[in-house]
Amino acid sequence: MSVAAKWLNKVKWDEHGLVPVIAQEVGSNDVLMFAWMNRDALAKTVELGEAVYWSRSRKKLWHKGEESGHIQKVHEIRLDCDEDVVLLKVEQADGIACHTGRHSCFFQKFEGDATSGEWQAVDPVLKDPESIYK
Repeated sequence: MSVAAKWLNKVKWDEHGLVPVIAQEVGSNDVLMFAWMNRDALAKTVELGEAVYWSRSRKKLWHKGEESGHIQKVHEIRLDCDEDVVLLKVEQADGIACHTGRHSCFFQKFEGDATSGEWQAVDPVLKDPESIYK
């Protein structure tokens, strides 16, 4: 697939050629994670039917689950009204999206008030990360 495809031009890429992406689980509608894509990542996601992101820290394409096996099978891709955010509706392999071994990357919940509040981990670790990333 050509990364010059017309449909890719509709996306409003930022100054770094990236677009924010939200991965949402099909069925439960849980928000699993937030990531970034460049044109190549979005084109590869469409081609494979599995989520491929742009890793800003590694500066390369990242096929979700390439190390952990926790791939994301893409069921649907949506673009928001401003055309600057992508939503992937995915089936999450083994129910684990987070590198901490949890279902979702959004496992910390704010509890309390503005002066004494804290972030609390409210979702369990489903699998020890050391057993995932040997």
